[in-house]
Formats: sequence, C-alpha cells, structure tokens
Amino acid sequence: MAESEKPLAERLLAGDKRALARAISLVENDDPQGWELVRDVYPHTGGAAVLGFTGPPGVGKSTLLGALTKLERERERSVAVLSIDPSSPFTQGALLGDRIRLSDHFLDPGVFIRSMANRGALGGLSEAALQAALLMDASGRDVILLETVGVGQADVDIIDHADTVVLVLMPGSGDSIQALKAGVMEIPDVIVVNKADHPLTETMVREIKGVLALGPRADWEIPIVKTEATRGEGVEELADRMSAHRQYIERAGTLMERRRRNLMNEVLAIATLRMRRELEASVNEDTDVKELLDRVVSRELDPASAASSILERGAGDGWRR
Repeated sequence: MAESEKPLAERLLAGDKRALARAISLVENDDPQGWELVRDVYPHTGGAAVLGFTGPPGVGKSTLLGALTKLERERERSVAVLSIDPSSPFTQGALLGDRIRLSDHFLDPGVFIRSMANRGALGGLSEAALQAALLMDASGRDVILLETVGVGQADVDIIDHADTVVLVLMPGSGDSIQALKAGVMEIPDVIVVNKADHPLTETMVREIKGVLALGPRADWEIPIVKTEATRGEGVEELADRMSAHRQYIERAGTLMERRRRNLMNEVLAIATLRMRRELEASVNEDTDVKELLDRVVSRELDPASAASSILERGAGDGWRR
C-alpha cells in the first residue's frame, strides 16, 4: 500500500508531517473527521513536554522559540511549534502565517511549525489549540512549544494548555510593565527578560523580583533568565531552567495534576462552545426567544432575567441532562 493510501491516523502516528498538518486543519475547521481522529490517536498522547510562552507583543517570543528549536534539535529532540496568531477579519485565518523567525527550520524533518488563528478567543488561544497539541503529541514530537498572540493579562488561559509556562518580557517597554500586574505574574513558572542588552535590563529584573516578593511563598522559586535571543545568548540556561521545572513537578507529583486540570478545562471549553452554537442557532429559529430579546432592547426586561429565562427553556428542552 502506498504511504498516501494509509489511514490518516496511521500516518500521523508514524510521524508524517503532511498527515499532521491535515489533521490540525480538520480540527481547526471543526470537521467531524478531525474530532474522530483525535479520539483514535488520544491513547498515544502524553509523551511530549508541552511548554507555553506568553507575553506582550514585540518582546521576541518567536525569535526565542526559533533559538530554542535550534538548541533542541542539537540535542536530537524533535520539536513542534504552535503559534497562535490574530485572526484575519476577512477569512478568520491566521494573519501572520508561519513565523518568519522560524524559517530556518521549515525544511527540517524533525521540526513541525504551525500557525493557528485565535478567532477572537479571549486569552490569545484558539479553542482548538489543545486539540492541535494532542495531535502533535501523538505524532511523536518530544517537545511542543505553544506561543500565544500576546494579549496582556487575558493571556492567563495558557495555563490550561502547558506543563511549564514561560512569561517573556523585555526592558524599556510599557507593555512589559503592564504585564507585571498580578493577573499575568501569577501564572509563570519561568520568567525571561529578552533583549537583555538593553540598559534598563537590571532595573526590570529588580522590578520583577519586587512583584514576585509580594506573592505567596512557594517551594518552586521562579527563576528570571536574561536572554538575547537573536544571538542565542541565555537560551541554554532557559532550556535548563525549564527542564529543572519539569523535574520538580514530576518529583512533586503535580505534573499529572496540571494535566488533569488542563484536560478538564478543555472538556468544559468544548462543551461551552457547542452549547453556545446551539443557543445562537435557536435564537434565529425560535420566535419566543426573539421576542424575549426585543423586550430587553425596549428596556422592558433586564439582560440577566432574559438569560435566566433562556436557560430555563433550554433545561426544559434537555440541554442540562
């Protein structure tokens, strides 16, 4: 049998890059064939280290991922990179496409790179992101690097997709100062100050340490790594710190706890998305719901009461079985 004639799941599990690309497209487009594929290969997941990178735009996340990918390949580990990009307002596709900074690795059979549109998802991650990560995992990749679009404090939902979370900042940036707020500073396991040749680097490191000192005490002391990704400086130290964090959570028994939380949140996210679609479809077909919304518009009924009425109707129709 020719390789292209084998089932998609079989080719994916064998590490076929084209099969992986096709599988991710099916999931991203909410194609039933994609969800069936994830179901088939799911027992083969769990072997990859999933590393999440977040932070404000322009801090050099893509360049840093390129340098990390080079290092991991030198260590003979296969890599998959999933970059979550802003959505095109016209096609809802990834606006930035495959990252230019990662172009050196496009032809490397040990590297798979994919951009995915966030399609307006709060927190910078598409609903299909974890599904794509599962497919990458099933294809036998050793390391999966997730990069968010970088939307500030809403970026915290990357904790629902990664074993280790890396917050990337840069000195002299107002956006990075905003990222020091508690909403983002509570999530990282490792903090990177990139573009560390900037004269304000040490000032920023002191500011980060000051913010971290205000938080609760923990057994894992969050390391602050200074990098210059364009020259590869500090990248090996960063890789070692991430490896140390993984060893720590494995010893502490919290890796499986994280993954349990991640998967539970993904189940709830998928269920919520599908219920919303059903609800939106019913609004277009149900005259009673339209009249309810008209009463809200005319200020006869408040939005919360209207929502309760809709949920009660849904419960009666079996939505809450």
